[in-house]
Amino acid sequence: MYTNDTDMDTFSSMIISAVDKTKNAVVKIDVFKTDKGKLRPAGSGSGFIFSSDGLIFTNCHVVDGAEKIMVSLLNNNEIEAELIGKDPDTDIAILKIYSGEYSVAKLGDASALQIGQFVIAIGNPFGYQHTVTTGVVSALGRTLRTQSGHFVDNVIQSDAALNPGNSGGPMINTDGEVVGVNTAVIQGAQGLSFSVDINTAKEIARQIIRDGKVFKAYLGLQLQDVPVNEKIRQHYKLSGHSGIFITHIEPDSPASRSQLLEGDIIISFNNKPVENSNALFKELTHRQVLSVVNISVIRHTELLNFIIVPVEKK
Repeated sequence: MYTNDTDMDTFSSMIISAVDKTKNAVVKIDVFKTDKGKLRPAGSGSGFIFSSDGLIFTNCHVVDGAEKIMVSLLNNNEIEAELIGKDPDTDIAILKIYSGEYSVAKLGDASALQIGQFVIAIGNPFGYQHTVTTGVVSALGRTLRTQSGHFVDNVIQSDAALNPGNSGGPMINTDGEVVGVNTAVIQGAQGLSFSVDINTAKEIARQIIRDGKVFKAYLGLQLQDVPVNEKIRQHYKLSGHSGIFITHIEPDSPASRSQLLEGDIIISFNNKPVENSNALFKELTHRQVLSVVNISVIRHTELLNFIIVPVEKK
């Protein structure tokens, strides 16, 4: 049995080592806009370098309307960045820097995250460079409404303290791998922080780099990942242990025109099992789902099969 001191030291060294692996890839982002004929500072945020050719993840709202974007590395090198593309729906933007010595963050797998798991946020709140906060994962696969009214799917909720300048910084696990892009603090919600699942961010990056834009089909659902009751799972011989709980159906949406109800747990979409919001999101990035699609849900103890007709998200 450890004494508390030893526990604390083990715990501290775990965090220090995780931060050490990622901190050099975290950047401060300063945005400039023209005001009265002059380029002036118009806000800042965080980001992190995720590829060896200088690509950076940040939040869309950090760089919105920017006429010039400057990136500061940990060694205080300031480099001008180019905006490669952005997706307001997930609040993800991708920048690129073409010079400088920089480190690259290691991207993890958000589907391996568990509720109660330890996470660490790194960012630049209020311009203080490299602030580290810690917390635990409190919910997975959440749908979040941003200040601009967009719904962001696949959000990780945690209680790691985030402040406005943390936007766009990494959420990492104790191995120092990035599991999320810190995105928003809900106004008025005490102690809740949100990060976009890194698997979603990777998919967005893939589309932006390949096509310059993002394609997503729209269902009109707010969701949350949940475990499926073991008896029900065995009774219907389901392969997955979890599903996606429908917390809300948007009015005048494909979902509202289907037989889905709030409280249903989605377990299959387009004839493929979906265990979490990220699996569903991946299906919705294929144009071929813009037709009649099968969707299966658990309602109370019944397994029901319906159809839904996704539309392209404008």
